[in-house]
Amino acid sequence: MKPVVSGRPDWAVGTCIGREWSRSVLADRVRTAIRHRVDLVEVDPAAGGARDDIRVLITGWGSPSLTGDVLDRLPSLELVLHAAGSVRGIVTEAVWERGIRVSTAVSANAVSVADFTCAQVHLSLKNVWRLALDARAAGGPVERTGVRGVDGATIGLVGLGHIGRLVARRLAAHDLRVLAYDPFTGREEAAELGVELADLATVIAGSDVLTLHAPHNDTTHHMISTAELDLMPPHGTLLNTARGGLVDHDALVEFLTRRRDVFAVLDVTEPEVLPVGHPLFRLGNALVTPHIAGSLGTDEARLGDLVAAELVRFIEGDALEHEVNEERLALSA
Repeated sequence: MKPVVSGRPDWAVGTCIGREWSRSVLADRVRTAIRHRVDLVEVDPAAGGARDDIRVLITGWGSPSLTGDVLDRLPSLELVLHAAGSVRGIVTEAVWERGIRVSTAVSANAVSVADFTCAQVHLSLKNVWRLALDARAAGGPVERTGVRGVDGATIGLVGLGHIGRLVARRLAAHDLRVLAYDPFTGREEAAELGVELADLATVIAGSDVLTLHAPHNDTTHHMISTAELDLMPPHGTLLNTARGGLVDHDALVEFLTRRRDVFAVLDVTEPEVLPVGHPLFRLGNALVTPHIAGSLGTDEARLGDLVAAELVRFIEGDALEHEVNEERLALSA
């Protein structure tokens, strides 16, 4: 039976999001919603000074890692609300050892990535980027070639987490065949999503556009390398909005140089910021964007909205909808 909550809590919510994102993620409407229920204070637990009145901490991009030393300064902390995607960069073993709960806005961030991905799928099937780059290189108009078209195309999804599932649902509205590789997804769930499960090689070889949504860990590092790239069909497109480490970039450069018919759209790279002069910036069959698929600009407040709603559930003793535990985190991006 959930506890009865009356009046205003006598504890506070702390926030330690990086200054660059604090005002956009915790927009005025978000701060108003939170302060209507509980005090909201800016804290810097990594800089010293204990706060024993903070039971909930809102983190996000630019937040410090929650090490034991940091948590010692927040002795009453019960819940971390992460107003961003993955919490892997801030959650340490010390968080789980102290029984602190963790919730993340990854599902809200997934919306932007899924929308970006679907837009790139359509642009790829229309051969937009190659034609645009060819026209720029030529300094004039080019012949309208290589337009595969959307209807009847096959899209391959590598990973059916939050983003992969959203992409699958959006693609279901179109006349497309969707293949997917995800060792943790069953046939019944795949059928509900409208996708066909297959092994990785089959998905790569059969997809007009191959889009990556897998987590990056020891088992998926460089899962797309020379052998996998060589499976790509003629005139295929590789799209990566997940993690740069999924793709062996040395192998990718060699492959794209050899297979000019294949195109790559990379929103994430390894390293995250490629050095000036990297071959991927010069190739006519590659497009590199600076990690823009996720929530940016006005979209960032969507993350704050989710966190504010989750906070209300915590205050009222309701079940959290976006909680992540140690086991789930090990499988996440």
